[in-house]
Amino acid sequence: MRGREEVTGAVPAGGAAAPAAPTGSLIHARALTKIFERFTAVAGIDFDVAPGEAFGFLGPNGAGKSSTMRMIQCVSPPSSGLLRVFDLDPVRDGPAIRARLGVVPQEDTLDGELTVRENLLIYARYFGMSWSVARSRAAELLDFVELAERAGASVHTLSGGMRRRLTIARALVNSPRLLLLDEPTTGLDPQARHAVWNRLHRLRAEGVTLVLTTHYMDEAEQLCDRLVVMDGGVIVAEGSPRALIERYSSREVVELRFANGAVAQPAAFADLADRVEAVADRLLLYTDHGDAVAAAAMHRFPATLGVLVRRSGLEDVFLRLTGRTLVD
Repeated sequence: MRGREEVTGAVPAGGAAAPAAPTGSLIHARALTKIFERFTAVAGIDFDVAPGEAFGFLGPNGAGKSSTMRMIQCVSPPSSGLLRVFDLDPVRDGPAIRARLGVVPQEDTLDGELTVRENLLIYARYFGMSWSVARSRAAELLDFVELAERAGASVHTLSGGMRRRLTIARALVNSPRLLLLDEPTTGLDPQARHAVWNRLHRLRAEGVTLVLTTHYMDEAEQLCDRLVVMDGGVIVAEGSPRALIERYSSREVVELRFANGAVAQPAAFADLADRVEAVADRLLLYTDHGDAVAAAAMHRFPATLGVLVRRSGLEDVFLRLTGRTLVD
């Protein structure tokens, strides 16, 4: 199993599991493992989430992110290892934990036969709220997600972004202090994604702890104070987005694309950059001097079709750690 490299907020690896969560941890995991028959989805990971933090699991599909979230949600028991949520055992205390959670699943599970308001009212009743309290809470949440004007509309008439915001509103009915979001903006257009991000930033400002999975590097940078990078069921690095980029990548990246089927070997540019990576139809040159390297690369290889100088991001970190991109 590949070991984890830690940047900030490190968690000691290995050793016997502690009997309970350390003081201050909202979620505490040690050697957490999930096995489905012969497939290991989560292979002994350690992490802690502090109250008020925005914590992310970053990685491609199949990395183990959703399996980890389902264990935290108390809907999939760990195969082995230690997991505590609110200092409670998800296997023994599942109902008590779920009553204090808000969950935004990867797929919307709204009732299409009900109106926008009715989706919130019915969900509120699951938590034992009276109709009057449920109506008040629904009105408050529809204002929060900017859907008050669509309260009487059928869910079928909502756009994808509106449905996602309604799903977030539903997850907040019970006023949770911990909100779990599994791929919260997958499939949304940029405008809708930013609308969801704005709501999540407001929740953070109100002290709600966020735990999210994503394979969008910009989303992780926008939302997360701290994150773990997962691949193949293990954590390969941990830290703040900026700390990870500073440790595993250069300040800038020069992307080179080539015309007429020309192929340039990474070795041809090795002396121009700190590191050169070949990815699909382009070369990535990692450097702190993007403009100068771009000019030199174009002079050396006239068949260059396009050159882009950009800031390093979390996908570059993932490429460095795993040898592939987040979308592979």
